[in-house]
Amino acid sequence: MPGGEKVLLVDDHEDNLFALYSALSPLGYPLATATGGDAALKAVLRGGVAVVVLDVVMPGVSGLDVLRYMQRLELTRHIPVILVTGLGVDARLSRAAMRLGAADLLVKPIDPWALCIKVRYLYDFTRRSPRPAPAAVPRAALPAPAAPPAPTGRWA
Repeated sequence: MPGGEKVLLVDDHEDNLFALYSALSPLGYPLATATGGDAALKAVLRGGVAVVVLDVVMPGVSGLDVLRYMQRLELTRHIPVILVTGLGVDARLSRAAMRLGAADLLVKPIDPWALCIKVRYLYDFTRRSPRPAPAAVPRAALPAPAAPPAPTGRWA
């Protein structure tokens, strides 16, 4: 089994998170989930994230906002982000994603095999690449906490 750095899966719909989790679990990498942009930012700022699979359209902090914030910080700009959208092929979104430094942009429904190949490549590449020394993130740089989501069923 690979090392302790995890793949962070971010989507505001639990069924999409379950599908991503199910597709990537055969790789054997540690997986973590977040149901919104605020939670995703907190997870990457805590460290230990090798790759992020990030939904574009979410309430509050969008996937593009998360990516924009990650690119501003030395601590997180090296983490590859695969953006996922259900909006279909959109040239403006593609340009914005690449301008912000996304590793890839995938359109739902996602081919699980293609996702596994991309995540495995980025995970292995990230593990081999030198990392910047962690720097303290000032508390003021953290996003304000969002209201907790309404309780939904949990899955393993």
